[in-house]
Amino acid sequence: MPQNVPTFAELLDGAQHSAVHLEMRDAYGVASEADDFAHWKRTGERDTDPASQYWAPWVDLIRRTVVRGVTVRRARIVSEPVSDYIRYEHASTVVNVEAGEQVRWLARRRASDIALPGNDFWLIDGRLIRWNHFTGSGASGGGEISEDPAAAELCASAFETVWERAIPHDDYKIS
Repeated sequence: MPQNVPTFAELLDGAQHSAVHLEMRDAYGVASEADDFAHWKRTGERDTDPASQYWAPWVDLIRRTVVRGVTVRRARIVSEPVSDYIRYEHASTVVNVEAGEQVRWLARRRASDIALPGNDFWLIDGRLIRWNHFTGSGASGGGEISEDPAAAELCASAFETVWERAIPHDDYKIS
C-alpha cells in the first residue's frame, strides 16, 4: 500500500529538537546527483557554493532548522579505502557543515559490533523515522515513514553509538 511520505522540508520543518541521519552505503545513484557526480569524476571539481542552484534549497532548509534550535547531525559509515562516491561526498561536506549540520565519518570496520538498522534513515525527535530505501544500483527506492517505538529506539541507539565512535568531518582525512 503506497504511503504518503513527507518531504525532507516537511520533516525538518516539523522537528522540535533533533534530526539525525545515518548513511551506510558506499555509493548512491540518486538521479539528482548524476550530472554533478559525473562532472566531479571528469574534473575533480565539486560545487561547494552554498548559494548555488544545486545547494541553496538544502542550505536554506538546514539553516532555518538550526536557527529554530534543532540539532542536525549526520553520520556516515564508510568502507576504507573509500569509494569514488564517498570521495565526492567528502569533497562537498563542507557545505553541509557550513549550513549548520554536524557531520562525522566512521570506518565500517569500527562498526562491526553495532546493531544497525537495515536501511539509511532520518530520525526526527527520537520518534519519527524516515527510512530511505535504495535499489541495488543505489537509485532511490522511495521513502517510508514509521513511528514504531522499537524501531525508533534501534535507530537512536545505532546512531548514538556510531556518533560516539565517528570522526568529525574536519578531522576525517581521505587518502
